[in-house]
Amino acid sequence: ALLTMKATVIATFFGVFLVCTYAAKEATKKTKKAKLYVPQIDCDVKAGKIINPEFIAKCPPGCQDVKYRVYGTDVYASFSSVCSAAIHSGIINNAGGKILVQKVSGHSGYRGTFSNGVRSLSLPRWRESFLVSEGKPRKGVTYPSTLEYSSSKSTDVKSGNDCVDVLTGDTVRKVYQTSPVPTLATQLATTTPTPTTTTTDPSTTTPKPTTTPATTRTTTVAAAAKTQPGLHRVRGIAFRGTSTSASNRNILRPNTGTQRQEPVDTFRRVAGSPAHLAMETDSWKPGSSLFDTGFSSKEELNPKPLESISQGNPNCKVDLSFLIDGSWSIGKRRFQLQKQFLSNVAQALGIGSAGPLMGIVQYGDDPSTEFNLKTYANSKDLRNAIEKIPQKGGLSNAGKALVFVNKNFFSDANGNRGGAPNVVVVMVDGWPTDRVEEASRLARESGINIFFVTIESAAESEKQNVIEPNFVDKAVCRTNGFYSINVPSWFSLHKVVQPLVKRVCDTDRLVCSKTCLNSADIGFVIDGSSSVGTSNFRTVLQFVANISKEFEISDTDTRIGAVQYTYEQRLEFSFDKYSTKQDVLSAIKRISYWSGGTSTGAAISYASEQLFSKSKPNKRKIMILITDGRSYDDVRVPAMAAHHNGVIAYSVGVAWAAQDELEAIATDPDKEHSFFVDEFDNLYRFVNQLIQNICTEFNAQPRN
Repeated sequence: ALLTMKATVIATFFGVFLVCTYAAKEATKKTKKAKLYVPQIDCDVKAGKIINPEFIAKCPPGCQDVKYRVYGTDVYASFSSVCSAAIHSGIINNAGGKILVQKVSGHSGYRGTFSNGVRSLSLPRWRESFLVSEGKPRKGVTYPSTLEYSSSKSTDVKSGNDCVDVLTGDTVRKVYQTSPVPTLATQLATTTPTPTTTTTDPSTTTPKPTTTPATTRTTTVAAAAKTQPGLHRVRGIAFRGTSTSASNRNILRPNTGTQRQEPVDTFRRVAGSPAHLAMETDSWKPGSSLFDTGFSSKEELNPKPLESISQGNPNCKVDLSFLIDGSWSIGKRRFQLQKQFLSNVAQALGIGSAGPLMGIVQYGDDPSTEFNLKTYANSKDLRNAIEKIPQKGGLSNAGKALVFVNKNFFSDANGNRGGAPNVVVVMVDGWPTDRVEEASRLARESGINIFFVTIESAAESEKQNVIEPNFVDKAVCRTNGFYSINVPSWFSLHKVVQPLVKRVCDTDRLVCSKTCLNSADIGFVIDGSSSVGTSNFRTVLQFVANISKEFEISDTDTRIGAVQYTYEQRLEFSFDKYSTKQDVLSAIKRISYWSGGTSTGAAISYASEQLFSKSKPNKRKIMILITDGRSYDDVRVPAMAAHHNGVIAYSVGVAWAAQDELEAIATDPDKEHSFFVDEFDNLYRFVNQLIQNICTEFNAQPRN
C-alpha cells in the first residue's frame, strides 16, 4: 500500500510538471508570435511634430514629391518630411515601407543634396534633428504602437500670466514649438532622448543623453557627377606663352609621379626620386562621395605656445583660411613660391587678436589642417610656421578641401570668433581634379566668402582635360571678378599680394558672410482690431516671438521691428531699438492689445515710412503682416508701393481674413508668401514654413 501511494504521488507530480512545461512552451510560442504593431504616418508628417524620441512607422506610397520638403543629408532638420527623408537616404523608395526614426540634437548646418530622386535643401542651423534607418527594432527597446503628436492647443496660453511664461520660458517649446519635444525634462539643446527600454511609464522616465547608434544606417550622398580620374599635366621647359609650353602641358599622366619641369632659364635642380613622386590616379573609390568625411586632420593638436600676442590690424578683422595646393604637379620649387606668397600675405595682413587671424589647410588627395585660427596670434610666428610646411603630394582635390573646411575649420574650438567674417582663399595650380560647385554652394550658404587664386590656368589646348569647366565662377562668392584672381605664372605670384589683401580686408564687400538668418530687417505688422480679442492677441505675439527667436539678432545681423494697427497705427519698436534676442523677445511680450478697427492699407504705408525707410542698405527688408479680417481701406496701392521699394511681404490671414487682400499684400509668387489658417491656435503651423521660404528665397539670389 505504501509503495502504491508513493507511485501515485510521483505520477501526480510528474503529470503536473509536464502540464506546466507544456503551458510554458505554449506561452513562449505566443510571445514569439506577437508582432509589433507599426503605426502609419502620412507623407507630410514632420519629425518635429511627433513627440516620441524614437519610433518605428510605416510610410505610404507616393512620398517622393517636391511638396514634401527635406532639409539636410544623412542628418535631417526636424521639420523635414519623415518619409521623404527616408527616400532621400535610400531606406525606402516611393512605394513606402517601414522605417526607424531617432531624434538627435540640433546641428549648426544642414547640407542639401540630390539623392534617390529627392532634392533636399540646405539650412544654416536648426534646434533638433533626426536620423532614419531600416525599420527593424533595436534590441531592448520598446516601441510605441501609437505615436504621440504635439498638441496644437493649450489652455495655458490663454491666460495673461501664463502667456508671459510661454514667451520666455520652456513652455514655449511645449506649447508653440517649432520643433516639438516630449517633456520639459527632455532638453534637446543639450541631450539626445533615449527610448524607454522597460515597461515604466515614459512620462516618469528621464531620457538620457546618447550618441547616434552604431547600427543606424547612414548613406553617402552621390557626387554631382561620376568621379573622373585625376588628370595632371607636365609643364614645358619654357614659360607659358611659348610654343613648347603649350604642347608639353597637354601630356596626361594619370598613373605617373611626374612633376612639372622647371624653366631652365631660371634655375636648375636635381630630379626628384621616382618613389618620392609616386601618386595614385584617384583617391576616390567606387561608390565614394564628395562628402565622405575620412579626412586626415591636425585640428586636434594643441596650439603651440605663442611667443607674443599682437593686436593686429583692427581694420581687417577676418577669420581667414588658405587652402594651398600640395599636389605633385606643382613641383618643389613652385610649392616653395606658394609658401613665400603666404608668408608675404601674413606680413601684409598684420595678424593679431583684434585683427585678422589666419589658418592653413593643405590639400592633395585629401585635405589636412596645418594649423588653425588660434594657433598663431602674430605675423612672425605664423611666417615661421609657414616655412616649415612640407608638401603632401597627390592630386588637386579642391572640392574635398572645401567640404572639409565647411565642416571642420570654422568652429569655436578652432578659434572662430563669430563676429569676424569667414574667408577662404583657394590656391589652385591650373585646375582642380575634382568638382567644386556643390561643395562651394554649401560653404557659401554657411556664410563663407570664397576667393580663388588660379595660377597658370588651362590653355585652349588643355581645356578638354578640365573636369568642371568654369569652375571658378561656380565656386566663388560672387561672379563679378572681385573674388577671383588669375596669375599667369607662379613666378609673378608675388605681384598679387597687395591686391588680395585689400580685397580680403574689404569687409563691406564680403557679402557671403550674410545668410538667410543674419541679414534681414524684419518688420511685423500686427492687427490689433477688436475682432482679434485679448487672448488671441497673445497667441499672435507668441507667433511673432517664435519666428523672431530663430534669427541671429544683433545690430549688425538681423534686426526686428513691430507695428500694431487698428484704424490708427503705433510703432511698438523700431529696428535700432533692441540689439539682442532676449531684449527683442521681452519687447514682444510687453506689447499691449489696442483694439479698434482694421485699416490694413494705412498700416502698410505706415510701416514703409516708419520702419523700412530706415532699413540699412545691406539688409533684406521683410514685412510679415498678420490680420484676421477684411480691411476698411484699400491694400493694393500701399502694397505695390512697398514692393516697389524692395520690401518682401508675407501675409498671414486668420479666420475672416480676405484671401484676395492677402494675395495683394504678398510678394509674388503668392503661394510662397501668403498663408491662411482658420483659427489663431493654428498659427504655430506656419513658423517653420515662413522661415523655410525666407531661406529658400535668400539662397536663390543671383551671384553676379
